[in-house]
This record gives sequence, structure tokens and C-alpha cells, in this order.
Amino acid sequence: MSEHPPIRVTDLAQNSDNPFDIRPDSAAQRALATQLGLTGLRKLRFSGTIRARGKRDWQIKATLGATVTQACVVTLAPVTTRIDRDVRRTLLANWSDPDEEEVEMTGDDTIDPLGSHIDLYAVMSEALALALPLYPRAPDADLGEAVFTKPGEIPMTREAAKPFAGLAGLAGLRDTLKGDD
Repeated sequence: MSEHPPIRVTDLAQNSDNPFDIRPDSAAQRALATQLGLTGLRKLRFSGTIRARGKRDWQIKATLGATVTQACVVTLAPVTTRIDRDVRRTLLANWSDPDEEEVEMTGDDTIDPLGSHIDLYAVMSEALALALPLYPRAPDADLGEAVFTKPGEIPMTREAAKPFAGLAGLAGLRDTLKGDD
């Protein structure tokens, strides 16, 4: 359980902003880093407001800041990334899950159903997970080029696969074609 329990919707002020500022301690950051598969997480902060939107719906406007460390996908060296993102969520009271097997998705992925509580820690964790680099790469990481072929055959390389590799680009092709006149 986080140190920031979910907020009861009935405890929120309907006519003004409800500010929040979540700064998990180092133990909570380590737990979240483990949950997200990170090698490090520090300077995590999630702050903003919850505001009524109409009579029954609510909107979260916040900023997420964190410094994350992940393993490079090539070398496994640590890669540190600073994340600073705006987070927006609209919580709808009249949300209903579709009953059909096939449903057309709306373009807005910031809409969530509203329950009796708002779990800002869960919103922060999800926003952080979505903001993480998918393929962190160290600046000096290089895959190189692996070339495989049967013995005695000429290997197909990236350069050889380019149609104009033997010519100096389109200008070389033009000059070659001019010579055919």
C-alpha cells in the first residue's frame, strides 16, 4: 500500500481546485522501480489539481517528473533519462464498459471510469510507465552489422542492398545514363 491512500470523491471540494503533491520516499521509489523493471528511480514527483467537471465528473491536471535508470537494450549499461510530462485524466461518472465483442475506440485515451475513490498513486504509476523510453540506448551503443551467408557465396550487406550503392547517388546514375547516348 502506498503512503498516499486513494481520495474519496465525496471529500473533494466541488467549487474549487483540489491540489495534490505526491513525492514518494526512497522506499516507495525503489518498490515502484522494481514494479516497472527499472534499475533506478529518483526525484519522482506528481503534482497538480483535481477539479470538478460538471456535476459528477472530475478532471486531473498534473505534471510528472522523474529521473529513471534503465538497462541499455544493446549493452545493458545503465541509461539515465529525465522525464517531465503533463498528465491529464478525465474521470466520468457515467462510464460503462462496452458489451459488444468489437468496439470502435475513441481517440481520447485520457478518459477513465470514476469510482468512489481516486487513486492518484495509481495514476502516477501508470503515467510513469507510459512515459518510459521503450528501448533505452546508451550513447555509445552500436549493434554493428552481422552478415550470414553460405560458404563460398558473397554476403548481402546493407550497402549492397541499396540499389544505387555502386553509384554516387542519383548524380552518378544520371552521368552513367548520359554516357549511353
